[in-house]
Amino acid sequence: MRYTDLTGDTDCTIAQALGVVGDAWTLLVVRDIAGGVHQFDALQERLGISRKVLTQRLQALVEDGVLEKRLYHQRPPRYEYRLTGAGRGLLPVLVALQDWGARYVVGDGTLSATSEPDSAEARRVHALVGARVPELLLPAATAAGPGGELDPVADTRWTVLYCYPGAYLPGIQALPVDWGQIPGARGCTLESCTYRDRLADFAARGAAVYGVSTGRPDQLASFAAHEGIQFPLLSDAELQLAAGLRLPTFRAAGVDRLKRLTLVVDDERVVQGVLYPLPDPAGSVDDALALVESLG
Repeated sequence: MRYTDLTGDTDCTIAQALGVVGDAWTLLVVRDIAGGVHQFDALQERLGISRKVLTQRLQALVEDGVLEKRLYHQRPPRYEYRLTGAGRGLLPVLVALQDWGARYVVGDGTLSATSEPDSAEARRVHALVGARVPELLLPAATAAGPGGELDPVADTRWTVLYCYPGAYLPGIQALPVDWGQIPGARGCTLESCTYRDRLADFAARGAAVYGVSTGRPDQLASFAAHEGIQFPLLSDAELQLAAGLRLPTFRAAGVDRLKRLTLVVDDERVVQGVLYPLPDPAGSVDDALALVESLG
């Protein structure tokens, strides 16, 4: 029975949406498919629910246009599940729930762009070691301008993905109100420019560097041109990577933003190292280089 059947409020879009995704298992199914788990058995193992319940949730999500089934094995026929456009439209909802839970359920309500080393959020981020980066494409920009879409994992031995809240052009783009009062928010330009200056050191160790934020591609291109940044800056404005890896976020000035963290990913898309939290944006670059070196 849908929520709209219970309330009788067929004109309320909140009630209508809850009729599709109001069940906790349903949102967890969407969460795990966004994270790259697409096949029935893998989903059941990950979620720990009965086959009957999972079958019902998957069938309902397909019927409501949130998921689509794709045949991946002919005999016997086996299907995997992928998010549709409507399913990807739920990713900001998942990110908002995660952010709200981190701030108000397990946190003290403080707005922060970082976390304490012993926090549940930090433990979740460090548990990404061994996880695979979902296969997706993100809009990219360099100093030359917006440049199509890129896989967040480069075709090199290592990829250093550094996530940051946002960067602004001095005198052109105003910082959000009270930006300097948000713990961990400041230092994005310094971090990116330090990576720019140390890029050859990473390349010498077989590592590509990609910056990731939720900024628009045109904003990223302007920033890269102003600061002379030649490596790609990726836009996760649609929160595909954030939701897929459950990266920590915060919301400021009406925008969902990634908290500052660094992932080192191998050429099999597996996260091999994590740096979080990062109290020193410039020093985090040396830490990332040392992490790549330690991984060999």
